[in-house]
Amino acid sequence: MKELLRANIANLIPYSCARNDFVGEAEVYLDANENWRDFVGDQGRNRYPDPLSTHIRRALAEVLDLPFANTVIGNGSDELIDNLFRCFCNPGKDRTIIMSPTYGAYRVFADINDVGIDQVPLTSGFAIDFEALQAFLEKEKLERKEGRCKLLFICSPNNPSGNAYPLEQIERVCTLFDGITVVDEAYFDFSSYESAVTLLSRFPNLVVLRTLSKCWALANARVGIAVASKDVCAVLTSMKYPYNVGGPSQELALKALAQGAQVEATKKETLAERARMAAALSGLACVVKVFPSDSNFLLVRVTDANKLYQYLAQRGIIVRNRSRELHCENCLRITVGSRGENDTLLSALKLYKE
Repeated sequence: MKELLRANIANLIPYSCARNDFVGEAEVYLDANENWRDFVGDQGRNRYPDPLSTHIRRALAEVLDLPFANTVIGNGSDELIDNLFRCFCNPGKDRTIIMSPTYGAYRVFADINDVGIDQVPLTSGFAIDFEALQAFLEKEKLERKEGRCKLLFICSPNNPSGNAYPLEQIERVCTLFDGITVVDEAYFDFSSYESAVTLLSRFPNLVVLRTLSKCWALANARVGIAVASKDVCAVLTSMKYPYNVGGPSQELALKALAQGAQVEATKKETLAERARMAAALSGLACVVKVFPSDSNFLLVRVTDANKLYQYLAQRGIIVRNRSRELHCENCLRITVGSRGENDTLLSALKLYKE
């Protein structure tokens, strides 16, 4: 950790907000210069939220078996990704490894933080190219001077391809790479693969990201989760914004986590719709290939992605055109929606003419 952390972060004296010094409930709060009156209905909106999202982390331990001491809550996973760059990578010196095609935010946050990008592309079948990765890492170690590769991102299930990676492959990456391996499991709930969280006890250089935006249906609330060693969690906590997740979002997260049975039922519906959609799309003249998916979306290669995207948009149906991504020529990414939404899409596609 000492070698990987930026020196200024390792030596950081964290800002201590008012609620950090007190645990429990008080009768009178006169510590944080808040307005004593709640103008929006006596819901506590005049008070600052819990800076450590304690209740969410307890619920995550109970519902998702994510250890309380090993979690940090972010304003979406994007905040956590950005903070990982800021605490480990020296701007203008260190670099990150991205395996394209993958989630575009990794590149964006690298660029924002002036962190160089080294690409080790996935194969044309969206598999990790271990031969290329090992060769790159060996070369990178020999050529290290002032900076080095600090972060490596694996999106599993991967966005936009939809495929997840077996646990033994994640383990192999953690063994090969001596920096911080970040496994983004935003779509994990829709996959049958085992979570990389099970590897944390063996790999202190591993960070696993989860979110309540997808399967838990809280995209609007912005609740991301980092699961990592206590040392990494302490660093992420020390340099995050003092009150990074608002009270309303924390309340919504607790309500969602209390509805596990409903979430599980909806997930089963989504998986059934995924299978139905894959079969129906495969039979259309404009579809060349439907890629296997472990997520709540399908990557679909079509005859002309640009033309088909515009056709659907003109009918009020928005999908994602991924044609510019590596190995994704003429590909659309289609979210699995409700049965009615999916039927609307299929009906439009059946009327489509080249």
